[in-house]
Amino acid sequence: MVFDLEFISLKGTYSSRFLGRKVSFRLVAPPTYRTSDVPFPVLLMNDGQDYKAMGLERILSSAYADKKIAPFIYVALEANENRMHEYGTACSADYKGRGEKAHQYVKFITEEFIPFLKREFKAASQKEAWVYCGMSLGGLSAFDTVYNHPTLFGKAAVFSGSFWWRKKAYTKKDPEDRSRIVLDMVKNGSYSPHLSFWFQCGTLDEKADRNHSGIIDAIEDTTDLIKELKLKGYTPEQLTYVEIEGGKHDLPTWANIFPSFLQWAFGPTIKENSTGK
Repeated sequence: MVFDLEFISLKGTYSSRFLGRKVSFRLVAPPTYRTSDVPFPVLLMNDGQDYKAMGLERILSSAYADKKIAPFIYVALEANENRMHEYGTACSADYKGRGEKAHQYVKFITEEFIPFLKREFKAASQKEAWVYCGMSLGGLSAFDTVYNHPTLFGKAAVFSGSFWWRKKAYTKKDPEDRSRIVLDMVKNGSYSPHLSFWFQCGTLDEKADRNHSGIIDAIEDTTDLIKELKLKGYTPEQLTYVEIEGGKHDLPTWANIFPSFLQWAFGPTIKENSTGK
């Protein structure tokens, strides 16, 4: 029998001692995976439970058929009822105590799961070949992990990131709004010349505008983070920002831009305009 494979897919669980639970994951590989002697770049994604709802099977299949995109392994980690506890910033929970297990989640990623993938699958060993992405709070988690573990990653991508995450409630007496945890995390961190970042926001991500600047919080939080990264030394070539006119904080918006993200992650560099069109 002669047949063609579009992709290879499997599901499994990993028992994490740091999290004290089994973490479900999905791995998708290109059709050349079985016969290749060369390790593959890896795309790691939080909130893998949204795989089907985002139509990622179709998107990945198209990416694997695109000769302009290097073959890669996609690995999605599923969140459960602990999501609000495990996602966040490892350095600190937010002012409401959310994300109190983020430190353990990062240790699971960096000390358990990545070594497991490199040991059991044809996953590249070079840090530059690893990309970590996430949506909303999962995006904050991915950014935090990559920024603070540059020896393991080359790129981070954040869709509608929860960069509002803060160590104290917002107050108008804090005009620079330094209570947002990622700002001081970047300021106090180190510059890693090989890292690059991709950020996406939608103009309809939310309606909130806490400082009455005329710019919704989701966009302002992201652009303020980009400013902080520039102050740290990151260049425009290392920072991609895609703003989608009419884009919402939802799966369809993120699914629609996902192919462009894959081009950035594994294909020739594409300069996006300010609307992401």
